Amino acid sequence: MAVAAAGETPPLQANYVFGRAWPDLNEGLSYTDTFRGADAETTASLINFYSENYKSSAPLPGWIHRIRNGQITVDGQVVTDPDMILREGSKLVYHRLAWKEPFAPHLLQVLYEDDDMVALNKPSGLQVLPKGIFQQRTVLAQLQWKEWKMPPSSCSKRKNVQLHPVPVHRLGRGTSGLLLCAKTKLAKVQLASYFAEGAANAEKKRDGTEVGKERKISKFYRALVTGILEHDGDVVTQPIGLVHYPGVAEGLYVACSSGKPAMSKVCVLERLAHQNQTLVQVEIHSGRPHQIRIHLAYIGHPLVA
Repeated sequence: MAVAAAGETPPLQANYVFGRAWPDLNEGLSYTDTFRGADAETTASLINFYSENYKSSAPLPGWIHRIRNGQITVDGQVVTDPDMILREGSKLVYHRLAWKEPFAPHLLQVLYEDDDMVALNKPSGLQVLPKGIFQQRTVLAQLQWKEWKMPPSSCSKRKNVQLHPVPVHRLGRGTSGLLLCAKTKLAKVQLASYFAEGAANAEKKRDGTEVGKERKISKFYRALVTGILEHDGDVVTQPIGLVHYPGVAEGLYVACSSGKPAMSKVCVLERLAHQNQTLVQVEIHSGRPHQIRIHLAYIGHPLVA
């Protein structure tokens, strides 16, 4: 799909840069809940519901201020009375006010583009998908803001093509590198299936079965680790899962036997004896959160810094 066959439309222009400067403020965010009285008898009032269920978001006075400020709706109606009694099944929406997100680069370099996909050079410091304090300053937003043009020949051959520019995998916010993005819904489904093959191979490797099917997409990273690796290559198949950790609401991803299958192939590129560090190439067959960091630490060679 990435390379045009004979007689097909050749790749579009590549090696160009696009991106819109970020607005000073984002568009805010909405959080939706459904009240279930049977689950918590002490949260019958609006203020009790939010102050008890979302203590980490704001203390009691903070939630009172948000309610009186008109930031919460109940069944589509703005409610400013903190003591309002909730009804079973009520739909609650908290509207977080717009805020200024931290600095993030906005320009994206296109390395390859055709009718189905685009390959971007993602800079360090830019998040791929919305999460946490970065809800607008993301690769996804820039993809959706750009006016993508389909060649006339492509439109005539594929009348049902729907533009749907989205990333099909993720890179950490601090990681730079190649990011593949689909331009259509059909391309998204196909590319996602290729990435899923890697996770399936990791499962087979964990079970001891051979991985004989050639992968259509391979992912390679370079990393600088502490210590000198003894062997030139290593394959890490330790599962990765989410565990509860004090002070971290969402928990932490760690190497654990109960986690999901993960596989990383580590290859030594250069041993820097004078710095007690090793430059390695890591090929990951799965894409678990923080997989490279976790697997390198698991074999006793954590990432530098």
